[in-house]
Amino acid sequence: MNGVQVNQGQTTRRADIQMLLATVIWGSSYLFMKSGLESMQELNLVAFRFGIAFIAAGLLFHRRLFNMDRRTLVAGAIMGTALFAAFVFITYGVQRTTTSQAGFLISLAVIFVPILTTIQHRRMPDKRLTLSILVAVTGLGLLTLQHQLSLHTGDILCILAALVYAIYIMIAGKFTPKHDPLTLGTVQLGVAAVWGIAATFMLETPRMPDTAESWAAILGLGVLCSGLGYILQTLAQRHASPTRTSLIFSLEPLFAAAFAFTFQGESLTLQGYAGAALMLVGVLITEIKLPQPIFWRRKRSVLQSELGDQGAPGV
Repeated sequence: MNGVQVNQGQTTRRADIQMLLATVIWGSSYLFMKSGLESMQELNLVAFRFGIAFIAAGLLFHRRLFNMDRRTLVAGAIMGTALFAAFVFITYGVQRTTTSQAGFLISLAVIFVPILTTIQHRRMPDKRLTLSILVAVTGLGLLTLQHQLSLHTGDILCILAALVYAIYIMIAGKFTPKHDPLTLGTVQLGVAAVWGIAATFMLETPRMPDTAESWAAILGLGVLCSGLGYILQTLAQRHASPTRTSLIFSLEPLFAAAFAFTFQGESLTLQGYAGAALMLVGVLITEIKLPQPIFWRRKRSVLQSELGDQGAPGV
């Protein structure tokens, strides 16, 4: 029994490390997107990043793709569609707001996951979730309502991206334990690429990156942020709940802000930093369970014992 617990603990730690590595990689993606969008349009960028990611993953895991069953294909198609939708909002949002602000707004996905779960199970939100929402919304207001009482287009798109990405996390949490994660991750990248290519030809003028910086950004997005990042996620999410996954992913805006400060010299106002801090506090309230005081645990134990004694004769 102890051996099983040790193995489970090691598996959980490995999954946490995989998700943390993916989160660091995704923190850099906002810089890559900013650079790539200087030479191409939004849907074109999405098509390129997922197309390159699929080619890279397909070369590595092509044997698994040949042995794929129909159920895995359907699951991957659903995940890929949700992923594409999320990144359409993300890419348009990043183009219209700052790198740091986009990272914090998209982290609202961590709040949306328990909200959607509560709605799905048709139960009232608990006090912890209610408090986290109030704190996060307060932080959101401080972060986004800098000069006037209105949200910018980029802010709204990033919030919508967070909502759609929360749906994607829940879908991934449903499918990843049931299918080979490497095959599933590769298929979702391919489906997202197909959607991106179709949307580019219908709504934009397809073009290739025209500078070395743009090519570097596109390759970084494709190979690292999409290919490696989402393969790591599908591997890790087999052993973690959507809520645990979203908690680790909530660190992404910190890495995004660090990358933006280091490479772009970008910083928020004091009000913006206060709002970002409140948003992170709201996330932590949702996900971290504080230990109950000893006296409360003893009181609850005594109460349960008394109730048990009263109910015993009727059993």
